[in-house]
Amino acid sequence: MWDDPVLSLDIRIGIAAFELAVEHELPLAGITALFGHSGSGKTTLLRILAGLERGAEGSIAFNGEVWQATAPQKVFVPTELRNVGYVFQDARLFPHMTVAGNLTYAEQRARRRGNAIDSATVYARFGLKPLMDRHPATLSGGERQRVAIARALLTKPRLLLMDEPLSALDARRKAEILPYISRLPTDFGVPVVYVTHSVDEVAYLADTMVVLSEGSKLAAGPVAETLARLDLGPATGRFEAGVLLEATVVQHDKLYHLTELALGGAALFVPLIDAAPGTGIRLRVRARDVVLAIRRPVEISSCNILSGKILEIVEEPQTAFAETLVEVEGGRLRARLTRQAVADLNLHGGAEVYAMIKSISLAGGVSTVARAVDVDG
Repeated sequence: MWDDPVLSLDIRIGIAAFELAVEHELPLAGITALFGHSGSGKTTLLRILAGLERGAEGSIAFNGEVWQATAPQKVFVPTELRNVGYVFQDARLFPHMTVAGNLTYAEQRARRRGNAIDSATVYARFGLKPLMDRHPATLSGGERQRVAIARALLTKPRLLLMDEPLSALDARRKAEILPYISRLPTDFGVPVVYVTHSVDEVAYLADTMVVLSEGSKLAAGPVAETLARLDLGPATGRFEAGVLLEATVVQHDKLYHLTELALGGAALFVPLIDAAPGTGIRLRVRARDVVLAIRRPVEISSCNILSGKILEIVEEPQTAFAETLVEVEGGRLRARLTRQAVADLNLHGGAEVYAMIKSISLAGGVSTVARAVDVDG
């Protein structure tokens, strides 16, 4: 296991009419998401980190080791000497080689550098043994990405860069691959920088995130804190805006197929999930799935009612909507309301409210190793 490194960035590049300029000190513990809309500069920044864009100005240092600098003297460490792994959107396996051949190629590269990794562990973790004699063209999209991630790991990288590796997969294949990616830092001791425009993937995988918009850093920090920020609505997407809550499995009700979770001292109920009592999970709750009331509701279908206090309200001019941030026991919730509802209920900072969350369905599915449960309305 490596110690948590720090990535220091002060980078600028112009490509046609687009400009990217990012200055940031990034501790690389666990999985860091580079998040933003298409065209925000995520992939360009990832390619710069990998040494695939020579036109960038400024500096990059990995744990104090300078990878790139244009002043006071020019430094450029080539890709192969940075010892980073790179997983592309389209896997990019060698089509003329079998799975075994693709993996052996990566192992040989690692040996030439004097690195060694337990290949048997990698094969076992990714369930690759049944695939070894097959060619990439015969694999499913999910299988190809499992092989691509394993191949990158077999080079024993100091940093693993992943460029939207799930973007070409359907929801079922994504659900299969997410648990593999989530375990990379703990299973193999390698920090991950993960490019995505999916809030769901950020919520499931990431520990910290950097939000990019039009080539600039808009925000950075722990995922839960960053997603709760009301001012980031245009960048994170108002329809998908929400929060992460840390909860613990209490017990399962097999009769009604429900799982009880503890959120602080409050109880939440979600459709039955495959996780043992005591397991810590993360719930992503969308702002559009939270309803607020100023009196405790009675005789309603929702079994998740949390008392709380409004911390912030941001009304969106020239629209019908407002965003609210509510402090509840064990965390914070966002609720997307109409501006008329804010006025009718006389909502304001400090107002006491009751937040209701439907638990009738889950989006994305959950497995025993899932890090995020998605509560959907």
